[in-house]
Amino acid sequence: MGLQAMTYLVVGITFAIYIGIAIWARAGSTKDFYVAGGGVHPVLNGMATGADWMSAASFISMAGLIANMGYGGGLFLMGWTGGYVLLAMLLAPYLRKFGKFTVPSFVADRFYSNGAASVAVICLLTASITYIIGQMTGVGVAFSRFLGVSNDTGIYIGMAIVFMYAVFGGMKGITYTQVAQYCVLILAYTIPAIFISLQLTGNPIPQLGLGSELSGADISLLAKLDQVVTDLGFGKYTTSVPGSALNMFVYTVSLMIGTAGLPHVIVRFFTVPSVAAARSSAGWALVFIAILYTTAPAVAAMAKLNLHATVNKAVMSDGDMYANENSLVYDERPEWMKRWEVTGLLKWEDKNSDGRIQYYNDKTKNQAVADKAAAAGWSGNELTVNADIIVLANPEIALLPNWVIALVAAGGLAAALSTAAGLLLAISSAISHDLLKKIWMPSLSEKGELMAGKIAMAGSIVVAGWLGLNPPGFAAGTVALAFGIAASSIFPVLMMGIFNKKMNKEGAIAGMLAGLFVTLFYVFAHKGLFFIKGTEFLGLIGGANSFFGITPEAFGTIGALVNFAVAYGVSKFTPECPDHIQHMVEDVRTPRGSKLIGGAH
Repeated sequence: MGLQAMTYLVVGITFAIYIGIAIWARAGSTKDFYVAGGGVHPVLNGMATGADWMSAASFISMAGLIANMGYGGGLFLMGWTGGYVLLAMLLAPYLRKFGKFTVPSFVADRFYSNGAASVAVICLLTASITYIIGQMTGVGVAFSRFLGVSNDTGIYIGMAIVFMYAVFGGMKGITYTQVAQYCVLILAYTIPAIFISLQLTGNPIPQLGLGSELSGADISLLAKLDQVVTDLGFGKYTTSVPGSALNMFVYTVSLMIGTAGLPHVIVRFFTVPSVAAARSSAGWALVFIAILYTTAPAVAAMAKLNLHATVNKAVMSDGDMYANENSLVYDERPEWMKRWEVTGLLKWEDKNSDGRIQYYNDKTKNQAVADKAAAAGWSGNELTVNADIIVLANPEIALLPNWVIALVAAGGLAAALSTAAGLLLAISSAISHDLLKKIWMPSLSEKGELMAGKIAMAGSIVVAGWLGLNPPGFAAGTVALAFGIAASSIFPVLMMGIFNKKMNKEGAIAGMLAGLFVTLFYVFAHKGLFFIKGTEFLGLIGGANSFFGITPEAFGTIGALVNFAVAYGVSKFTPECPDHIQHMVEDVRTPRGSKLIGGAH
């Protein structure tokens, strides 16, 4: 069976499974719609959380980012994984015990203010909508490449699939669909990695293959990769850190605390029956997430080596990489390159008109490399490879069977759709439950709220699709930007709400607004979207459009510090938090049975 037919078959089967599950698990009550009835088994919830958490960024982009950045790409592994641990240990159990399944509901009760809840809704919508742009873009990329349709058509199909299982099934349908999606995406990620690890090192475990010697050679895979990339003028793969150490640090922290503030992950801890089950679910989720996250560095390194070997035959033979006979003739390029050129994510420009592909770092500061390239007649790097194709193209580069390539397509779509569904539910519940039911229409019946939730979900899908079709000018790096927004606005108010019993509503509101504003201001000023002196001010502090060299995607950490500082400052000059709220916070933090053990009554 041909690749196109096989892809249609595999993707079609997975979509049929998702829709079938949604019909079986359709929501019949608001509890089903918002928290899947609260009766999901911890292991299944752990799988659903893993699928919800591992978005298109994790499946499609992360290995590509590591492949391009080398060692520095580890900040995504540290930030996202560490953030989940932070969420599981510091926030989830307390929020579960508090009993409010949405961030705005928690803020409303903890800070005794509908105004605070409204600000929390604004922060939640800003982070979630920004995040969902990346998911819809990933859907479009996967569909356009593997199903032979346009990017726009791919987004429309993705919208229709999500509509079928999210609107009718709510959290119940989404949860059980995400269990299936986790199975698809993890198989799609690990099976090609196992094949390629066997090909390159003879070791079937990618995590071990990463540190193993290449088959038939006396050199390890990473040492060979270091040798190849440095010979071509790139930084050493195992030690390169792009940007400053400060930027890498704050970027990692921003991803960590942004993870802990993401609303679509927090709600997952309310779909299980108890606090103990929530802790167990968090542990299982970490196991399921770790399977992909520990495989990603191996996928990145092996894909990078295979890509260089495809373009330059000298990579595996230790020949002269600048000899023309070793570079790939464009007209003889493999089929996978032709297929990816159609998407625009892989481009070639013949700068020296020799009909061959030169792939090297033409901006290198290594004069010896520059001299060698010039002596070979090279006139600059001719190949541009988007990081997003590394995972999706990896099995094609390694010439794996068609069914493996088709499975990867299904996995990429599962990753994007599962996270999109979780985000859409968070947006829907913020509108229907937190704004409509809690603030605007308190007398709304359960049936009315359920209908409002479904209408809000449908409307959110339309908005998400439109943003995917017409991404804003600042959409580059939207996933990291979404984490920065969550880090600067949502995470601090959750932490202060749980661990500072004296924090009042005025401090919480001021902190959220300050954190959100300063982060968005920095992003827009950095992108040149403010026609004021903001960009000049930023440039004065740390170079062109930067605050001490910190990139917009990493600025969430600074925004969080501003949030904390403003909240504490305002709380000192405004009325103290009421006593009954302080007692409630103490009770939430007190483990059950501790008073009995201590002899208190």
